[in-house]
Amino acid sequence: MTRLASYLRVLEAMADSGIAIVSSGELADASGVGSAKLRKDLSFLGPNGVRGVGYDVRRLRARIESALGLERGHRVVIVGAGNLGRALAGYGGFAGRGFPVVGLFDTDPALVGTAVGAVTVRHLDVLAASCAEFEATIGVVATPDSAAQIVCDALVAAGLRRIMSFSPVQVEVPGGVELRVVDLAAELQVLSFHGIRNGHHEDGAATASSLDDAGTAPASSSRVRFPGPAVSPSPVSRNGSVIAP
Repeated sequence: MTRLASYLRVLEAMADSGIAIVSSGELADASGVGSAKLRKDLSFLGPNGVRGVGYDVRRLRARIESALGLERGHRVVIVGAGNLGRALAGYGGFAGRGFPVVGLFDTDPALVGTAVGAVTVRHLDVLAASCAEFEATIGVVATPDSAAQIVCDALVAAGLRRIMSFSPVQVEVPGGVELRVVDLAAELQVLSFHGIRNGHHEDGAATASSLDDAGTAPASSSRVRFPGPAVSPSPVSRNGSVIAP
């Protein structure tokens, strides 16, 4: 599923660029996977490409969207109106990819009633009623670790069965609820590890182990990539909120 999402991101960028047909090699290279693995992944979607011609970008994009359940439409609510929650709610790229943010919740009186774009922060007490009003399908936890389990419980009680948590602490959810945990610090640690393993100093210079036989650094890859946009929350004060990180 993760690779399908990567293929979809690349296909969306290609469609926006006016590319109508793409070969398996081009799509694999832009997605950062091998051609054989890509063809195997796409084979589970049924017949897609034409040998010697390639894949129709828009048709394959629609097939992957269907496989990921995106054609049904999703509506996202976020609990935690601190720096991270507000950054997520204000990021317009989610709506463009089928995940509009329709609700933002907190318990801090100083935050309730404020707005992030077209979304007004509501009190956590009205989460269940608001989820029904918005017909929400996905809940996002953007709170301090101490509130993560309470918020997950509240989202489940509100009827949500798909939850993404930005808190690294382990939380319990009942069967039938899909939980994805995004630990940004852990991802940075992995990035640091791979940088050291690949033999790079902190200043980005190549070490001796990464030099070729002629004593020069190997040329950078010419691989074409279509990266998705990233969210970079700015560090601001918590303002004493028990919800906002």
